[in-house]
Amino acid sequence: MPLCFIEPHDAVRVIADSLSREGRRQLVDEILHAWVDDLPEEQLSDHYVQALADLDQEDLHLLAAWHASLEVGQPLPSMEFLAGVFQHLGDNRREALKIAVRFRGEEPSREPITERHALEVILPRLSRARAVELLHECLSLYAWDRMGTSN
Repeated sequence: MPLCFIEPHDAVRVIADSLSREGRRQLVDEILHAWVDDLPEEQLSDHYVQALADLDQEDLHLLAAWHASLEVGQPLPSMEFLAGVFQHLGDNRREALKIAVRFRGEEPSREPITERHALEVILPRLSRARAVELLHECLSLYAWDRMGTSN
């Protein structure tokens, strides 16, 4: 029987300290994905609307183009349209939220989702089970980062 003396949330933080800049950037994406996957269904719409509010027109255009690939009608690059069609995305709602949250973190003119915010605010909100899943991703990310292979 294996013994484990460190909680998965803490193990993710330890791994984060060992990653390169690119590895940490990818870790933030993994934490965001884990957070979205851990959200209860009834909270998805609220978080999506919040994420949309943080997007600029260019990001709304990109998100609308993604919606077009799902054939949910003629998408408009507006917060109102994207929020309104969200419930019709079915199984793709979590993916839409992940994309919207990721856009927010990539725009330098707005407050990005920083590594510190991801580790101090978002990571503690994850359930233990989700943190264990995230830890498995982090171990793969650590190996990728240390081997220096391109992604």
